[in-house]
Amino acid sequence: MDFKLISQAEDTNARAGVIHTDHGDILTPIFMPVGTVGAVKGVHFRELREDVRAQIILGNTYHLYLRPGMDIIGRAGGLHKFNGWDRPILTDSGGFQVFSLSANRKLTEEGAWFRSHIDGSKHLFTPEKVVDIQRTIGSDIMMALDECAPGNSDYTYARRSLDLTKRWLARGWKHFNETQPLYGHSQAFFPIVQGCTYPDLRRDSAKFVADLGAEGNAIGGLAVGEPTEVMYDMIEVCNEILPEDRPRYLMGVGTPANILEAIDRGVDMMDCVMPTRNGRNGMLFTPEGTMNMRNLKWADDFSPIWPDSPCEVDRVYSRAYLRHLFIAQELLAMQIASIHNLAFYLWLVGEARKHIIAGDFAVWKREMVEKLQRRL
Repeated sequence: MDFKLISQAEDTNARAGVIHTDHGDILTPIFMPVGTVGAVKGVHFRELREDVRAQIILGNTYHLYLRPGMDIIGRAGGLHKFNGWDRPILTDSGGFQVFSLSANRKLTEEGAWFRSHIDGSKHLFTPEKVVDIQRTIGSDIMMALDECAPGNSDYTYARRSLDLTKRWLARGWKHFNETQPLYGHSQAFFPIVQGCTYPDLRRDSAKFVADLGAEGNAIGGLAVGEPTEVMYDMIEVCNEILPEDRPRYLMGVGTPANILEAIDRGVDMMDCVMPTRNGRNGMLFTPEGTMNMRNLKWADDFSPIWPDSPCEVDRVYSRAYLRHLFIAQELLAMQIASIHNLAFYLWLVGEARKHIIAGDFAVWKREMVEKLQRRL
């Protein structure tokens, strides 16, 4: 994997670049649709390619490990062959999923013990094992095993958690460098900056991560309960240290406004389930604000969902029709809304890139953030 910086905004830390992988190029800043079990909920890959224009999607080590399992994915020749997606894939190590199973997991020096949410069976993720699993999955970008401490953790817990994550990272990095890809394409390994909401811990972690010299770096443990402004502060703290010549991935964030604020602070890659999850519940994101498609006001609005959208779905279906589908509990409603929201997120980061290169990102971003927070 290789990252090339194309343009740096003069009045902000926003930047535009390109990540070269063996499965294709990724123009940054980029939003990555979440395909947890090897599929983006309710959206065909044809729609992801043509309507959403996704350049990379995510898979999840925890979920794919449990189902369908590494034997099946390995025999298929990796996730690209198994699911038919021929563009880049990033896999999360499963650390966040284990974190969310707080009642059914135990963290030790060896690794993270947890019980499956499917059948209650007991499993162990070690830093080395998650590298091996992601080798079998064959993702273009793999993540290190970490602990995602809750946003309200006290300093003592956050310090202990970070120290464990650093020891795990050292082991995972060593194992990554001692193993090889299985399917003939290269794989990159991204370490993850942790440290909760404490600037000194974030700096400690960012320096430890930066010193490894990995092909890219991630910022984790944010948007897990801390105030939004604190999240922005922590991004700034991390990006003051993380190298400028490597892509920076902010994990699990967020709203369209969060996306632009993160880009403003030097983030290159983002992912979140919000576009599809909110879409399935009738919330649409647009350049003028959010729309609740269950509201009566859309019942006789026969204009296209988003008239100027690059996505054909938005230009074909009317707002009135989409509202009708939601009220009728028709599955097509969730599919249309998911495609729309993903297409909007990809449009948004694409526009951000254009304005970074044009040199007017700061002005455009201020105006856009104001619009994005309206309720239509």
